[in-house]
Amino acid sequence: MTDWAPDSVFYHIFPLGCLGAPELNPLDGQVVDRLSSLMSWIDHIDNLGANAVLLGPVFESSKHGYDVVDYFRVDQRLGDDTALSAVCREFHRRNFRIVFDAVLHHTSRDFWAFRDVREKGTASGYRDWYHLDFTRRSPEGDPFHYKGWAGHYDLAKLNVANHEVRDHLFSAVKSWLDRFDIDGLRLDVADVLDLDFQRQLATHCRSLKSDFWLMGEVVHGDYRRWVNQGGLNSTTNYEAYKGLWSSHNDRNYFEIAYTLKRQFGEEGIYRGLPLYAFADNHDVDRVASILKEPAHLGQLYTILLTMPGVPSIYYGSECGIEGRKGQGTDAPLRPALDLLSMLQSTPHPELKQTIKTLIGLRRGHSALRQGEYYQLHVAHEQFAFLRQDRAESVVVAVNASDRPIDLPLRIPDHRHSRLIDELNDDETFAISGGKCTLPMRPRGSRLLIAH
Repeated sequence: MTDWAPDSVFYHIFPLGCLGAPELNPLDGQVVDRLSSLMSWIDHIDNLGANAVLLGPVFESSKHGYDVVDYFRVDQRLGDDTALSAVCREFHRRNFRIVFDAVLHHTSRDFWAFRDVREKGTASGYRDWYHLDFTRRSPEGDPFHYKGWAGHYDLAKLNVANHEVRDHLFSAVKSWLDRFDIDGLRLDVADVLDLDFQRQLATHCRSLKSDFWLMGEVVHGDYRRWVNQGGLNSTTNYEAYKGLWSSHNDRNYFEIAYTLKRQFGEEGIYRGLPLYAFADNHDVDRVASILKEPAHLGQLYTILLTMPGVPSIYYGSECGIEGRKGQGTDAPLRPALDLLSMLQSTPHPELKQTIKTLIGLRRGHSALRQGEYYQLHVAHEQFAFLRQDRAESVVVAVNASDRPIDLPLRIPDHRHSRLIDELNDDETFAISGGKCTLPMRPRGSRLLIAH
């Protein structure tokens, strides 16, 4: 089995938000094609340098995509099979991998099987599709109680141990491969999704496409559990996500340095495991809203795009747009965006080019994609590390301070005599006796190839 993801940079789109779909689905069968407007984004994403795309929920749901109504039908607010197929074909023509967001843990109350239970009670043939208790009422007033996700009763937990449920979900996934030729799935709330189910799903998917990629949404816990016991390729790296922004806000690079060494260093617990890395996504505040000093965006993305893992850019964040959760809603994190307007009125016009350059360097240097990780230097506002494989050695250094500083480094491989900074006009610095001093600009980043 070939794992293509470590050589990928993802671009994450939340279609229901990005394309301006109405908040509530009327479920009246009236299809509105919004997906076709994604075609105008493909040039932008391609130009940025990404080569994989994660599409948030695209199948019929009541509101936000994670309350599924029909696993086999494209959400009418987005379009239909024809529109989604055309988008997927164009991404594939541009050599992108396509990953869908799969919500296999729970359904909407509008899902046909749950509606049948509401109508027929104990006589329903689908009563075993959910975790039901007919001795008490639900918070929604039903004559039965049921498990929801994290106390949300608009999301009814499926009984994935039921073979009929598994067959239905596995058939849906097969149909997605048959209709849209997808390359992988993000498993929503994988941290509470039955591991045996995940393992069987992995076997099923890879019987259909040998290099099919499965990434689980996991917030807490030992990420190896979902890989080793659930058969997944990867999980979300929420630990590093937190360290990326709080290290800058607290002027404390020791936090992210500790995380990366613990995860990927010589004795790292996730060494060789390509975790899905991100600065923000559809569930958390935009990183440009979190950082106390926007000037730190450059250093943050330098670390994100050069650290071990599979990096992802959330739509619009390459331009530094802001967004915070508000009054119990995630809508501000998932705004409707007009691509041209976003590019013309970006709050951080230099950021997109910085990210594009970093993506290009990552894709151009194998050590940044799959090399080993070694910490070289850490101080409160300076951080440097080495990425190395058999072909090359790459030094990454960042300075979060508003003052210039000389950064002393020890380069462990004595074969090299100089470092060339491909992020800054090929500036060259001599290595003598395994030592090198890097002059760091205020709020500066360097990416140096050892020669």
